[in-house]
Amino acid sequence: MTMSTEMETEMVSPKEVSTGEGEDVTAPPTPEKKSDDADDGISAKDGTIMKYDKMKFEDGTESQKKPTKYPRSVFFIVSNEFCERFTFYGIRTILAIYLSNILSFSENDATVIYHAFVLVTYFTPLLGAMIADSLLGRFRTIFYVSIIYIIGNIVMSVGATPDLRSAATAMTMIGLVLIALGTGGIKPCVSSFGGDQFVLPEQEKQQKQFFSIFYFAINSGSLISTFLTPVLRQDVKCLGEDSCYSLAFGVPAIFMVISLALFLLGKSMYVIKKPEGNLLLQLCKLMNHAVVNRIKHKGPKKDHWLDYASDKFDQKLIDDTKSAFKVLALFVPLPFFWALFDQQGSRWTFQALQMDGVMGSFTLAPDQMQVVNPLLILAFIPLFETVIYPLFAKCRLLTTSIPRIFVGGCLAGVAFALSGLVDLQIEGSLAVIPGAGEGQLRIFNGLSNNCTGNLSMGAQLREIEIPAMGQWRDQKISVQVSSQFSVSMICGSDGNFTGHVSVLEEKAVSYVIGSENGALDIFGYYIDSVEKSQNGFGKIRVLYNGAVDSAKNISFRNDDRSLKETVELVPGMRGTNITALAPAEYNVFVDDLNIGNLLISQGGVYALLVRENGNSYEIELEEITPFNNIHMMWLVPQYAVITAGEIMFSITGLEFAFTQAPASMKSVVSAMWLFTDSIGNLIIIIIAELKIFDKQAYEYFLYAGIMIAVMFIFLWMAWNFQYVQVHERKEDLEIQADAVITATEN
Repeated sequence: MTMSTEMETEMVSPKEVSTGEGEDVTAPPTPEKKSDDADDGISAKDGTIMKYDKMKFEDGTESQKKPTKYPRSVFFIVSNEFCERFTFYGIRTILAIYLSNILSFSENDATVIYHAFVLVTYFTPLLGAMIADSLLGRFRTIFYVSIIYIIGNIVMSVGATPDLRSAATAMTMIGLVLIALGTGGIKPCVSSFGGDQFVLPEQEKQQKQFFSIFYFAINSGSLISTFLTPVLRQDVKCLGEDSCYSLAFGVPAIFMVISLALFLLGKSMYVIKKPEGNLLLQLCKLMNHAVVNRIKHKGPKKDHWLDYASDKFDQKLIDDTKSAFKVLALFVPLPFFWALFDQQGSRWTFQALQMDGVMGSFTLAPDQMQVVNPLLILAFIPLFETVIYPLFAKCRLLTTSIPRIFVGGCLAGVAFALSGLVDLQIEGSLAVIPGAGEGQLRIFNGLSNNCTGNLSMGAQLREIEIPAMGQWRDQKISVQVSSQFSVSMICGSDGNFTGHVSVLEEKAVSYVIGSENGALDIFGYYIDSVEKSQNGFGKIRVLYNGAVDSAKNISFRNDDRSLKETVELVPGMRGTNITALAPAEYNVFVDDLNIGNLLISQGGVYALLVRENGNSYEIELEEITPFNNIHMMWLVPQYAVITAGEIMFSITGLEFAFTQAPASMKSVVSAMWLFTDSIGNLIIIIIAELKIFDKQAYEYFLYAGIMIAVMFIFLWMAWNFQYVQVHERKEDLEIQADAVITATEN
C-alpha cells in the first residue's frame, strides 16, 4: 500500500543529525552556482573533488546536489521489518483458534480477546510515537520496545506448553499485552527511521523506492507466517499432544530475536536523529489552552475556538491545526471499516472451522484461509493501478479519494453480506447444542437385530425403533436439571430387556444396547461432545458390544501409517474416550487385527459401533454431528471483495490523510488514521458482547447494513470537501521523510 506524490527536486537547508557513533553531522553546504559548462565540484577533506548535479528551485534558480550512495543501512531495517511482521502475523493468525481450542474460551469470548489485543496494538503507536519524538528517539525506542516484544513472545510460547497449562491463560494475557506494547511501539518508528537514512532532496527517488520495498517486506513476512504457523500448530505433534502451539508461538519468537539482531547489526551505519519534541503532545496543550481561554473569554467571539490560543501559540500552528481538523472530522465514521476488515482473523476464521478444507491430498487449515488476503493484495494493487482505475477514469469515476473510500467501504459491506449467505448454507451441518431446559438423548443399538419398544417419559409414552448397528436420538427433550425415564425394548432373536436412562439439562447423553453374559442390557451413560473440533479434525468415540473383561487397544491407521491414533477400551466399559482424527480414510484395528475401514471427514462427530461375533467383528460408523459439507473455497469471494475494498479504502485513505493534511501535521494525521483501526476493534468487542443474535449469519448482515449506512454518512459529510492541491515546498521535504507509512500495516 505504497503512496507517491509528485514533487519538484529542491534543496533543503542543512539540518543537524547524528550518526550511529553519536557524532553530529551537518549536511554539506550549497556550493556557489556556476555556469552550465563549468566543472562543478567541492573539495572533500581528502582533497578529492566531489561532483554535483544541477537542480532547480521553484524560483527558477539553480543549485547543485552531491551524488550520494544508496544507504546500506536500510537493508537492515527492511530485514528487521520482515522478521517483525512474520512474528506479529504468525501470532495473530493462530490466536483465535488457540484461545478457543486450547484455553477453552467460547467463540464469542475468543473473538472479544482477539480484538482487544488488536485494539491495544493499534492504540500503542500513539504512545510509541510520543516516546520516540520527545524522549528516546527512534533508534532507542525500537531497541527497548523490541526487548519487551521478545519477552512477550517467549511468555506466549512457554505458556502454551502442556506442563504449564494451568497457568496458560494468565501467561497468554501477559504475553499479549507485552506483544501489543512491542509491536505498537515499533510501528510508528521503523518506517520513519528508514526514511531518516536518506538525504533529501538528493535521494527523494530512492526514498520512495525504499517505502515500496518496505511494504513488500511487510506483505512477504505476513504472507509466509500466515501460511506457516497453522502448519506448525496443526501438523506437528510435540510434548505428548496432537498439536504444537508452543512451537507455533516459538518460531515467531525466534524471528523477533533475529529481527532485533539484524537491527543492531546496522547500528554503525544508521543516521540517528535526536528527539525533536512531540507534536501530538503540543497539539493537546494547544487545544487545552484554547478551551480554557474560550471559557474565560468575555470579549468579542472569535471565528474559531482554536483562535483563543493565539496569545500563547504560533498562528501558523493554529491554522495548521484547523486544516488538520477538517480532515480528521471525516475520519469519524471510518473506524467501522476496520470493525469488518479485522474479523478475518476471528469470525471468518471460526467460519472456516465449520467448512471443508480438503483439496486433494492437502487439507487447508481454517486459519490458513487468511493467507488469501495478502496474496490478493499483491495481485490487486497493480491491477487497480493499471486497469481498474484507468477504466473508471475514462468515465470520470473514482478519480478522487472520497469516492474511492466510499466504494471501498461499501465493498466491505458487500463482503459481509456474502459471508452471511455462506453462513446460512453452513447452518445445516452445525452441531445442535442443547440449551437451558433442554437435553439430548441417543440410544445406540450394538446388536444384529432391530430393536423396537417404548420410552416412558413421565405421562408420555413414545414408541421407538432402533435399527441394527444404528441409533435413535432426540436432540431437544424438555428437562430441568435431570430426568430419568424407563425404556423397554424387544430386539428380535437377541431377546428383550427393561432399563432406565437419564437425561441431563444442557448435556448430550448416549447409551448403548449390548449383551452381557448372554443377556441384553442398556449400558452408559456417556456425555457426548457434539460440538465440532476447533482444529477442523473429526471426533470419534468407540462403542463396543462384546467381551470387555480385558483391555483392548483400538487403533486407526491410514495406509502409509503416517496418521495413527490409538484409544483404549477399559475392562468393564462399553465406550472409549473421544479422540480427534485428521480427515482421512483409516483402517480400524482391534489390537493387531484389521476389522474394517472408515472415512473421517472434516468437522464430523462420530460414534463407531463395534460388535464382536466370535473371532470376527462388525463395525458401523454413526454420525452425531454432520461433517463440514461446504468447502472453504466458498470463502474466496468474500475475501476477494473485502480485499478490493481494502485497496480502495485503506491505500486511498492513507494517501488522503497524507496529502490533505498541512505539512507540519502529516505524521499526526497519519497516526490518527492508524488509530481508527483501534476504534474499529472496540466496535467489534461491543457488538460481540451484546450478543444480539443467536445466528452468526444475522450478525454478518447487521455489519453489512451498518457499514453501507456509515459510508453514506461519510459521503454526506465529505460532500463539500475542498481538496488541497498538493504542491511541496522546500521545507516540506524533511517532513515527508517522517510520514507514518506504517498505517498500511493491517
